[in-house]
Amino acid sequence: MNWNVLPDIAVFILICIAFASVLRGHDEARPVRWLIGWGLILVHFLFLLFSNQTGTAATIIEALSSLSLAWAGIFFIWQMVPYKRTFSSQWLTFSILAAYAIFITVSNIENVPGWAYDLAASLFAIGPIVVMIFSWRQLRSVLRIVLVSNSTVLALILIYYNHHPDSTSLLKYAPLQFFTYLACAILFTLTNKKRSTGAILTVMGMYLWASVFLVAPYFSIYHPNVLIESEVWNLPKFVVAVGMLLLLLEDQVAFSRRLAQNDALTGLPNRRLFEDRLARSIERASRSKTKTALLMIDMNDFKAVNDTFGHVIGDEVLKYISTYFEKHVRRIDTVARTGGDEFAIVLECPITKVDAEKIGRKLIKDVHSPLQLRDKSVPVNFSIGVAIYPDDATNSTDLYMVADNRMYKDKKKQSGGPAAH
Repeated sequence: MNWNVLPDIAVFILICIAFASVLRGHDEARPVRWLIGWGLILVHFLFLLFSNQTGTAATIIEALSSLSLAWAGIFFIWQMVPYKRTFSSQWLTFSILAAYAIFITVSNIENVPGWAYDLAASLFAIGPIVVMIFSWRQLRSVLRIVLVSNSTVLALILIYYNHHPDSTSLLKYAPLQFFTYLACAILFTLTNKKRSTGAILTVMGMYLWASVFLVAPYFSIYHPNVLIESEVWNLPKFVVAVGMLLLLLEDQVAFSRRLAQNDALTGLPNRRLFEDRLARSIERASRSKTKTALLMIDMNDFKAVNDTFGHVIGDEVLKYISTYFEKHVRRIDTVARTGGDEFAIVLECPITKVDAEKIGRKLIKDVHSPLQLRDKSVPVNFSIGVAIYPDDATNSTDLYMVADNRMYKDKKKQSGGPAAH
């Protein structure tokens, strides 16, 4: 037994527990493939526990250890792509996983014909290229091109290595692991635009991890007298683990912040964030001596919708209206849900009172009533109030009150009686 790896096994058990714990509280898309990857790293070290075996047992253990390490990298890659759940992405991943298993199996067969080795190596290119060709019309992604190119270069290098007269056993799996973790590093760099501590540590660790598979054999072959502790080569793994955990925690903090500022049902800014946006818009208009418009829009008889069709349909109506309003205003404008069936829209300058009223009336007029939702015809209509800064008020509180009062006057006018809040 190789007891030297016991500390590594203990550390990676803790890492897997930490990932499982963080993922349990992760409310957004859970990166479970990262957890699977770290589980495979743990399996890799468990096999290394028996690395002092001899004969056939040693060959099998080495192969399984290398396979689990390579597969871990593929799961890391799979988690990074935004289209991971697509059918073509799954086939691409499975083809690469199968290529690793077949290649490592063939490379450990004694006296295997050279053509068989070359064929096994070529699977790294054949599978991904076939998947990309058949899914090209559905998905033309830079990430996929990078991954397929990386796999193709790996296949060519493995075939070259097979025919190279100076090949050494120390480089048996080095190209395999190097290109796997190099792809991890490149894809993570391309997909993660953050400049947070977690992102920097993960990217840096990935590149260091890939380099280990070339630097370690280099020292073993050309500088055998230089003694480097094995734990030095494991440091990038720990850097990546810490970086990924920090990323998950950073995402959780950002998600919690969004929950505090956005409506849970529609995803629109809530009243708290809306008030901040309105105040900032007024400040900008004040500095530039222009106008800002506030539209208050309320759905009439929304309680009747809930009573007639149920709260599920009522929620669908609110989500539909939210999406519609967002799509039909400018990107610089703000759409918020400020109450149960009440929406507020801040129209940034340049804007005039006439334009603001036209936009507001067009928004509520163009919502096609009745809405067709889940085989139900749901009638909807609205009341609207428009207020302009600085014509109607010079601060956000007063502007809101003016627009709100005008909205309820419109509601009263439509109902023919007094409006109730």
